[in-house]
Amino acid sequence: MPAHRLPPLPGHTALPAQHRPRTPAGLERFNAAAADDALRALLTCCRSLRWAHRVADHRPYPDLDSLLAAADEAAYDLTSADVAEALATESLTLLPDGAYSAAHTALSAAHAAYESRFGHVFVICLDDVPPEEAADRVLAAIRSRLTNDPEEERLLAAEELRRLARGRLTRLVRDISDAPVVERAR
Repeated sequence: MPAHRLPPLPGHTALPAQHRPRTPAGLERFNAAAADDALRALLTCCRSLRWAHRVADHRPYPDLDSLLAAADEAAYDLTSADVAEALATESLTLLPDGAYSAAHTALSAAHAAYESRFGHVFVICLDDVPPEEAADRVLAAIRSRLTNDPEEERLLAAEELRRLARGRLTRLVRDISDAPVVERAR
């Protein structure tokens, strides 16, 4: 089962496709998930335990905007240690297929310089960036941010983590709505 999908709730079984009622909204399923399942799903969005617990503990959310507002608030309250915890498990920014061609060597060198300077991978949210511009945007951002002092960069990295978590959370709730519908076992 992919990490972004919640398993059926205990005491529930998957219905065959031909007997499935209207699929509940992903937010409804997220709100109804067991606490441990919701926490695991949230940790795929941001690897800060404090952030994930805070977002999970405030369920149910009436709508996606409320969930995203709570996620933002939790992200703004992360301590330096919480940000470091989340950054420690991030990986290099994935670029769209074909974006690595000419920029690959320059990106590799820039990522290495950034990680050497700040002690963690470079994070950036590319949700609103056209695929053909992603590599150039990442390279320009790394080069720009290499001039930051460590505290300024920690704040920028925390903001990028917040933006990444919002996008991942939105996709998580959308993907949950595509998961098989389950019915309580009788």
